Amino acid sequence: MNLNIIKHKNKFFILSASIIIVGLLFIMFFGLNLGIDFTGGTLIQIELHDKIEVVELRELTDTFDSNASIVHAGENKTQVIIKTTLDLDNSQRYEIFQIFSEKYNLAPEDLINQQKFGPSIGQEIQGKAFISVIVASLFMLGYITFRFEFYFGIAAVIALIHDVLIGLAVYAVLKIPVNSSFIAAMLTIVGYSINDTIVVFDRIRENLKNTRKMKYDQIIDLSISQTIVRSINTSVTTLFAITSLYIFGVEAIKDFALPLIIGILAGTYSSIFIASPLWYLLKSRKGDVNMYNPNKATR
Repeated sequence: MNLNIIKHKNKFFILSASIIIVGLLFIMFFGLNLGIDFTGGTLIQIELHDKIEVVELRELTDTFDSNASIVHAGENKTQVIIKTTLDLDNSQRYEIFQIFSEKYNLAPEDLINQQKFGPSIGQEIQGKAFISVIVASLFMLGYITFRFEFYFGIAAVIALIHDVLIGLAVYAVLKIPVNSSFIAAMLTIVGYSINDTIVVFDRIRENLKNTRKMKYDQIIDLSISQTIVRSINTSVTTLFAITSLYIFGVEAIKDFALPLIIGILAGTYSSIFIASPLWYLLKSRKGDVNMYNPNKATR
């Protein structure tokens, strides 16, 4: 397989930059669609006396909030907990219960609970999530620098930041609610997407030792050609499992699976088309020919 990744690197950079910039513009002018975990809202818990599919319940909740969270509860999953970011007073909550009461012939006592609640994710937790990404990136930079070299570490960390920004951009443009599951998924992606990048970098390092006097762009294209099937197969098999969870899982699982799907796609793309070209830009500043000398190698 003869790939010309470096030759077309600017196209890949422009594609990623365009998605990220559009996402940032959406965030600046329209903001993120923050979920209940960030904003707080109203909770209504209803006994339906039968397990009703979320799709059917969604038809009712869409009449007042298309982004409402629906979770089954109770020993037999016959109860439903509805959370909405809307600040509803007592009469409005009862009107919503009346919608369900007319549909499923409920009694007044079937309204088990109704209350307002505050945000479960405050500024402190948001700050800790941000710090976690920074600390993880610094540790990865240190590890990759130790195992490979500093330029590999810089390229890998930028690729990780790229994956997180792509996830934010997709959520911003599509107005998907950002909740605690999104944060958890992004932290997971930071750890997951580095794997494919290290596989490619490891092959580049091996080819640097075995192909002296070859140009860096040729080494990178050769290395990616040797690892691209492995990278795609790994991501595809992972996507099969996560997509199955998204299709057949409950609402809470879907909230976690969706950002994972986006992150894995972005991570696979960045490992092949972003990380290695970034390393090439950094490395080729001192020359574009591999002058590796095994007699001077420390590792």
